[in-house]
Amino acid sequence: MALKVAIVGLPNVGKSTLFNALTKTAAAQAANYPFCTIEPNTGDVAVPEPRLNQLAEIAGSKEIIPARITFVDVAGLVRGASKGEGLGNQFLANIRDCDAIAFVARCFVDDDITHVENRIDPIGDLEIIETELMLADLESLERRRVQVEKRAKGGDKESQLTLKMIDLALEPLRAGRPARVAEVSKEDKKAWEMLQLLTALPALYVANVDEGSADKGNELSETVAQRARADGAETVVISAQIESEIAVLDDAEQAEFLETLGLEEPGLNRLIRGAYTLLGLQTYFTVGPKEARAWTIPVGATGPQAAGVIHTDFEKGFIRAETVAFDDYVALKGEAGAREAGKLRAEGK
Repeated sequence: MALKVAIVGLPNVGKSTLFNALTKTAAAQAANYPFCTIEPNTGDVAVPEPRLNQLAEIAGSKEIIPARITFVDVAGLVRGASKGEGLGNQFLANIRDCDAIAFVARCFVDDDITHVENRIDPIGDLEIIETELMLADLESLERRRVQVEKRAKGGDKESQLTLKMIDLALEPLRAGRPARVAEVSKEDKKAWEMLQLLTALPALYVANVDEGSADKGNELSETVAQRARADGAETVVISAQIESEIAVLDDAEQAEFLETLGLEEPGLNRLIRGAYTLLGLQTYFTVGPKEARAWTIPVGATGPQAAGVIHTDFEKGFIRAETVAFDDYVALKGEAGAREAGKLRAEGK
């Protein structure tokens, strides 16, 4: 599954610093002025999965292939972006093909880093961004509704369903709420997704704190956590500055540095896991002498669907799969031991 998460926020909240740390590159210019990111930078990131290394060691795998997630560093949005202020419309379009949005909120005070609104208010920042996305959706839907309604009145079944979805989305948007709060039935899900609404995307709130607050957060990040709980969103506390510093260290140096800060793992790991939780995803592994590989599937996927992410033909021709629990594979030192102990089982459709 090709997963893509947009990193969105006002200028100078730490988006590009976070992106640089995620991708371990300086591809996104992190500078102290608005719109320093002109084109959306994309970075492919390996999903942290220590179990994969354990499996590869037991199986003697020549290659380790982790699951991947793509992050898109979208230039800073400002008040009025939905009307083209700043570089608004261009960047709103860059969000539409993503699977989720990571809203970065500034939860640190630093007089050397300017704020486009001349104040430190993470909730205010989030509300500006959410409002601009809602206005963009509202304008798009109201313009589209006129044409769809004409076709629907003419008896076109597809247009009638689309009109139903448009009206479903317009109800919360006109009330000042994101489209994601609308209740969509399972059978209408595909038609709903075809609307490509910015505010229908799952939201992950990222509280970017100062170095001293990286372990437990601060008062500002707590307000973000409260807002996330109210919105039914995931939240992650992270110090983008720390992450950018440890991104260039090897594993041993990283562990030592994190220990001095009272952290067990990089915040980026929590961010990526938060994205997986938000999107309802999980991982399964295939292991052998050639490679140990992680595959991403939705929680609740069937055997054939899991096989389909390897190759579509595997889903079509699926009969059964031999599986073993991770703990059993490790405890019994591999496939042969698991088979002998009766822990290897055949799973049907």
